[in-house]
Amino acid sequence: MSKKNKNKKLKKTLVEKILDQKKIPYEQKTFKTVQQGDVQQVDTSILDEDRKLVYKTLVCEGNKVSPIVAVIPINDHLSMKKLAKASGNKKCELLPLKKLVPTTGYVHGANTPIGIYEQHHFPIYLSETMKDQPLIIVSSGEVGRSIKINPQDLQKITDGKFVDLVEN
Repeated sequence: MSKKNKNKKLKKTLVEKILDQKKIPYEQKTFKTVQQGDVQQVDTSILDEDRKLVYKTLVCEGNKVSPIVAVIPINDHLSMKKLAKASGNKKCELLPLKKLVPTTGYVHGANTPIGIYEQHHFPIYLSETMKDQPLIIVSSGEVGRSIKINPQDLQKITDGKFVDLVEN
């Protein structure tokens, strides 16, 4: 491999190394990031039609079971009532930003269901909307880095449960 091509190859994230180890197929993706307030956000505007394939990972606290992780389409809003019911809680709320890194090990915009499950075994709830998709895109543990993966593989590696999580 020439030096030029070697520099272009992306260094693998921990999540990608885990997937390689478990022989789960995926495709590396990179996105530009934009500063919004005091956090970096992934800019998925270039995706147009494929934007519905991008899923965000939200970490929440429940009054009984906590923390819990929800993975929903990037354009949708999480129904806290539905997540609470699915997770055995009476109520849930988003984990405060200041608790995010100490709880998950990931900064806002880099939370990944695979890395969180691998390191902490928190309960993972996957939006049932992904079940009908052949491939979806989730974070691979760094801001601007994602993977394209089969949702069934994501469910297996995270021991996730497919449930209705989206506000109607």
